[in-house]
Amino acid sequence: MSAVATKPARKRRAIVAISLCGVAVVAIVALTVVLSNNVVYFRTVSEAVSSRKSDGNHRFRIAGKVVPGSVEETKTGVKFEITDGKKTAQVVHVGDPPSLFKPGAPVVCEGRWGTGAAFDSDRIMIRHGSEYTPPKVKIKTSGALAPQHPGVVHAA
Repeated sequence: MSAVATKPARKRRAIVAISLCGVAVVAIVALTVVLSNNVVYFRTVSEAVSSRKSDGNHRFRIAGKVVPGSVEETKTGVKFEITDGKKTAQVVHVGDPPSLFKPGAPVVCEGRWGTGAAFDSDRIMIRHGSEYTPPKVKIKTSGALAPQHPGVVHAA
C-alpha cells in the first residue's frame, strides 16, 4: 500500500517542480524585456554625431565637456555646445541645469536628437572623479582651542 501512495506523491512533486521552473523562466523573460526597455545608452559626442541617423527617436546619454562661451539661457532652460575634443554637438536643455553646471564642466546629457540640429535634453548630470580628496584646511592652534579636560587646571 505504501508503494501505491508514494507514486502519486512523486508525481505531485514533479508537477510542482516543473511548474516552479516554468514560473521562474517566465519571470526571467519578463524582467529581461522590461529592463531592456529602460536601458539608456551612453555615447561620446563623436559616437552620437556619427550614429545620428540610425538613432532615430531613441533616448540615450551623450557625454562631453561644455564648450566655453557657448552657454546661453533660454525661456525654458539652457542652450550650449558639448565636445569630446573631436566633434561638437549643440544641446537644448529644458529645465534648470545642475548647480555645478558651467563652461568647461564634464557633463552627461540625457535625451534624444530633436527635429533640428540639436540634441534635446531633459536631464543634465555633472561627471566627476570617483576619488574624494578633502579640502586642505589650515588649523590655527592656540590655548583657546586646546582640548579641555574636566578636572584639569590649565595655567594661564
